[in-house]
Amino acid sequence: MSTCCGSEHPTLPSAAPPLPDDGTTSVSTYRIAQMDCPTEQRLITDRLGRMPGIGRLGFNLLERTLSIEHTPEALAPALEAIRNLGFTPVSVSAGSDIPAPGPSLAERWRLAIAGGLALGAEILHFSSGPDWLVAALAIAAVALCGLGTYARGWVALKNRDLNINALMSIAVTGALLIGQWPEAAMVMVLFTLAELIETRSLERARNAIRSLLDLTPPSATVLQADGSWQNLPLASIGAGDRVRVRPGERIALDGVVAAGTSSADQSPITGESLPVEKTVGDPLFAGTINQAGELEYIASSPATDSTLARIIHAVEQAQNSRAPTQRFVDQFSRIYTPLVFVLALGVAMVPPLLLGGAWPDWIYRALVLLVVACPCALVISTPVSIVSGLAAAARRGILIKGGHFLEQGHRLTHLALDKTGTLTHGTPRQTDYLPLVEVAGLRTIAASLAQRSDHPVSRAIAEQAATEGVALQEVANFAALPGLGSRAEVDGETYHLGNHRLLEQLQLCSPALEAQLEALERQGKTVIILSNAQQPLALFAVADTVKPSSVEAVAQLHDLGLRILMLSGDNQHTADTIARQVGIDEARGELMPEDKLEQIRQLADQGMHIGMVGDGINDAPALARADIGFAMGAIGTDTAIEAADVAIMDDDLRRLPDFIRLSRRTRRILVQNITLALGIKAVFLVLTLTGHATMWMAVFADMGVSLLVIFNGLRLLRG
Repeated sequence: MSTCCGSEHPTLPSAAPPLPDDGTTSVSTYRIAQMDCPTEQRLITDRLGRMPGIGRLGFNLLERTLSIEHTPEALAPALEAIRNLGFTPVSVSAGSDIPAPGPSLAERWRLAIAGGLALGAEILHFSSGPDWLVAALAIAAVALCGLGTYARGWVALKNRDLNINALMSIAVTGALLIGQWPEAAMVMVLFTLAELIETRSLERARNAIRSLLDLTPPSATVLQADGSWQNLPLASIGAGDRVRVRPGERIALDGVVAAGTSSADQSPITGESLPVEKTVGDPLFAGTINQAGELEYIASSPATDSTLARIIHAVEQAQNSRAPTQRFVDQFSRIYTPLVFVLALGVAMVPPLLLGGAWPDWIYRALVLLVVACPCALVISTPVSIVSGLAAAARRGILIKGGHFLEQGHRLTHLALDKTGTLTHGTPRQTDYLPLVEVAGLRTIAASLAQRSDHPVSRAIAEQAATEGVALQEVANFAALPGLGSRAEVDGETYHLGNHRLLEQLQLCSPALEAQLEALERQGKTVIILSNAQQPLALFAVADTVKPSSVEAVAQLHDLGLRILMLSGDNQHTADTIARQVGIDEARGELMPEDKLEQIRQLADQGMHIGMVGDGINDAPALARADIGFAMGAIGTDTAIEAADVAIMDDDLRRLPDFIRLSRRTRRILVQNITLALGIKAVFLVLTLTGHATMWMAVFADMGVSLLVIFNGLRLLRG
């Protein structure tokens, strides 16, 4: 099988538009072992793209899969067309994992025998053995290991495509025709050997992604209706089932603890170094490891919709998005190969026709150029690095939604951080209660409004009221006021529970109240005011605490040369206090969601490359406008995983400098790989034109640089 460019590539646009979503179309996925290079991808796209009833085509060359959007009657002709190209599509059912086949024992034996015959031909040639025997050994060697290359090359030529198989077929055939028997045989053997080595090397990159699938066990122990426990495959377990997990076992599905206490190693999902304590009511995530005690939990979703499944899906989708360097390399390779092919024709014909050169000599140089024309190392240099980087990030609990974001992370100059839940724990506690009027039941009214809101500050007031046994009252016509607070009716009277801006909008502020607010805010506290239509009634102050990891993360980001801003909806005094504690360069407070968006837009207009860090939901506009949007604490939150460009699976801000360092390292390796690939091509181009390069040397160099860029890219999988 050809692995010249065995790597991940994006979905190419189909020639046909997407099919209408009328309920009759479906998507089928097939594994095609022979599809491992952009040239095969183009062959399939050209053949299927104009067929009726065929919509979008999705390619994942790393896993060698093709997804076809089709109408029911169009699938059979499409599969027949793929078979006519010399490919063998094998259906991949949902959730299945069919490993790409490696070379069989017979193929390895044929390669070994072919290598011996090619070596024998070389020895006989140098010892002036009979020409007929040299030719016989060489032809036998080519036939043993090269028939597959000839078959694929013929398909490519029929479809007017110059892939590596076509180039090698032409080069070896030309060498045979001009009597270079031993060299033709050695070239074919070396090329086949290079394919085998590349296949084994690339399998490591495939396994880096596929290993995510191994995090969940194939079955789990489920409570039956008769009270017994039975081990069942995951596909038969649904939401609501009661599952038991023993110490040391992997948790099979997302769920909520129903009985028992233990701790869970969540490092496979979040990268956290310490286990997380679990008791009744706590969430569990598929793929994590139960440690100390036995747990029973209620499955919250089937295996196909777990947090881990969404992570795997996101990584698979990320493989289908090209980074800028990949787009450049793909475009360059499409021009490079035809240009070198035309140059080879010129080298073969111009000197003999116009300069009196010897035909065999210049034809041989042209054949060497054909081998040099293979863009394998160049094309393979970027996707292997990108996929290795995506896998390395996933191991650290950093889910990157595409190679573009991994590569572009090195350009970031500014990071804008949300405060609540990002820099702080996001669980503020009520610290002060200051009634402004002598009216009974103010805490009851405030707690009644607060318990209807999901804002962290409101929750702090509601939790404090619950702790002190404050009774609640029924509220009517409750309305959340984004960025301000809430409004509701209690016993027919309208009350507001909100921040300073809300009080100003209601025109209820006064200099005396301003002084009280400022005094509390200078202490780093957030103040919420309860008011009715006539006057403010009471002040509630809450305070959040800074995560210890935030201070370390900001220090690391400064060491990396980034400028850090905090964009917060809290008052400016609170924002400044938190910024001083953490070491942030600049804090901007009292920002509505649209204000945060405007801040990001202004920085972008000034030419800054900025990342926005938030919760992936409330800060969605700013996250979308930033060059890269980071969602914190995305584990178990499908909205955050969908909303952000990069999802930090736990709440540890230190994942941000990890991402920046990984992005910069990926960029360096991409530049190194492209430089190596193009540099060696340029050297051999000159050596070929001056007559110093041989065909087997060109194949050996091409194989060597391909393996070099593969191994260089795989370095990203290390810590």
